[in-house]
Amino acid sequence: MKTLKYLAIFVMAITLFSCSSDDNATSEIPLDETIGLQKIQEISNDNHTIELFSNTGALVQGYNHVSLRIKDKKTGTYSTDAKLEWTPLMHMAMMQHSCPKTTITKADGKKTLYEGDIIFQMAQNETEYWELSITYTINNVSYTVADKIAVPATAKRTVSSFTGSDGSKYVIAYIAPSSPKVAINDMKVGVYKMQDMMNFPVVNNFKVKIDPRMPSMANHGSPNNTDLLQSEIGGFYDGKLSLTMTGYWKINLQVLNSANEVLKGEPITTENTASSLYFEIEF
Repeated sequence: MKTLKYLAIFVMAITLFSCSSDDNATSEIPLDETIGLQKIQEISNDNHTIELFSNTGALVQGYNHVSLRIKDKKTGTYSTDAKLEWTPLMHMAMMQHSCPKTTITKADGKKTLYEGDIIFQMAQNETEYWELSITYTINNVSYTVADKIAVPATAKRTVSSFTGSDGSKYVIAYIAPSSPKVAINDMKVGVYKMQDMMNFPVVNNFKVKIDPRMPSMANHGSPNNTDLLQSEIGGFYDGKLSLTMTGYWKINLQVLNSANEVLKGEPITTENTASSLYFEIEF
């Protein structure tokens, strides 16, 4: 009887140890960190495939938040410790240029997912196209991938390039709200200066004045809008956008420099019903 008792205890101990080991192994398997994202496309070389994701599965003219991960072609595993840089390049008939972009960083709380922003100031057409080149380092070895990417035109204006009264060229991009509501919405835009054809750094200490109007409704405005200002150097510009009803809105803009001088855009008056600088939304 003692032998049977000890045998039962031994079997139970093995069973508990096995279950514990299985649980630990399962917990070490990383979850799919792209849940909620849709794949845009893949860009490959002989060693790796870089997968591009966004909330919609597509890139657009204007602001794009892009997620990436690097898959090893031999092992099928994803890199957890890579350093990445990217260069979007527009191939035009007579020239090439880049666009505003952020650095690529590891996504918060993720092991295999990286992220960054790209603002395409123009769309592709029949003869001109965007190419995305990504240089990355894994275990002190550098690699490069590059391929064409699709950047179709947006139906509404969400990005503008303009020359300011100071003679400098700028890009301003609508970022939020991505899903406008009849309410006072948190509004966010990015403002960038064209330093040269390849570099578009963030502009600091400017002000973006907004005047949303509904052209089809006697061009009426809305109350309780606030100008957009930076909350931190190198960041976006934040303010409040008041939308009082659904429909088509033109968000008239004025961009002012740190000396409070208007670089682009005009105030709305009885005689002037729209600014030369604006965004469009419809919901």
